[in-house]
Amino acid sequence: MSSAATHVVLVNEQDEFIGIMEKMEAHEKGLLHRAFSVFIFNDQGEMLIQRRALKKYHSGGLWTNACCSHPFPDEDVHHAAERRTNEELGIQIELSKAFSFTYKAALDNGLTEYEFDHVFIGKFNGPLTPNQDEVGDYAYLDINYLQSHIKQFPGKYTIWFQIAFPMLTDYMSKSAK
Repeated sequence: MSSAATHVVLVNEQDEFIGIMEKMEAHEKGLLHRAFSVFIFNDQGEMLIQRRALKKYHSGGLWTNACCSHPFPDEDVHHAAERRTNEELGIQIELSKAFSFTYKAALDNGLTEYEFDHVFIGKFNGPLTPNQDEVGDYAYLDINYLQSHIKQFPGKYTIWFQIAFPMLTDYMSKSAK
């Protein structure tokens, strides 16, 4: 594994670069770092969600958006989102930037996720070939069903997905007008 893959980009609240730190150390210290979240829809308007592999360093076995990760130092975040979606799901996809937000949340193992999260949206209908080290399962679900299921069973979903999902649906409803 390259050194770049084990480091995150530390940023301020305006997403301006302030340094680089080893990924686990940044999560242990709860420092703000750059991240991205990818949301994928099929032609029926269903959202692709994945269940994180059980052996992930946090939130293993929880359902979440199609892909999320951190760009390498000196890597464009848009490029990183497309690269990582290919690595995790085995698909080539063109993504569009939707919005960004910042959140801070305690995770299940004493780590803290404090991210300036860039949200990207894409469309995909073909077969997936998920990386089993990253993805335990996946499904395309109706947005209304997903919204109801998250409210009923929040413990089955990652904390960032629970935060980002309503922002995304709000963004999409405003974009459709």
